[in-house]
Amino acid sequence: MLFARLILYNGLLITACGYAWLRGRSDERIAAAVCFAASFASLLFLTRLRFSEIEIGILIVDLIVLGAFVAVALRSERFWPLWVSGFQLTSTVPHLLKLVDPHLMPFAYAAAETIWSYPILIILAVATWRVPRYQRLPPARTA
Repeated sequence: MLFARLILYNGLLITACGYAWLRGRSDERIAAAVCFAASFASLLFLTRLRFSEIEIGILIVDLIVLGAFVAVALRSERFWPLWVSGFQLTSTVPHLLKLVDPHLMPFAYAAAETIWSYPILIILAVATWRVPRYQRLPPARTA
């Protein structure tokens, strides 16, 4: 089961990030680079305790990713970075839950921590797919 999840996640990561890098604008490319770098940084910082205690390294990675996604959302003209930022915030909350309840099961902590990566990558791929449509829209009027 673990092997199947690794194949699914890595396939989605490579597909979504590669597609965003090739077809996306700067927002999509930045998000793709952040997702790709964060996935590998999380592997480097994962301790041998495997979520039985607070994963400080992964918490730091999650906070950096959250900051990067919020920065993209603040400068973007599109709505999808807000969704990605919200999902990343939701992915960061389990660290606080583990701090509040140290007896939180490692499986629940790990699942709550990682599940939001999938919708983030799917949103990135859909946002990239919609770039040509967005570029055809007339410019927004300002008052």
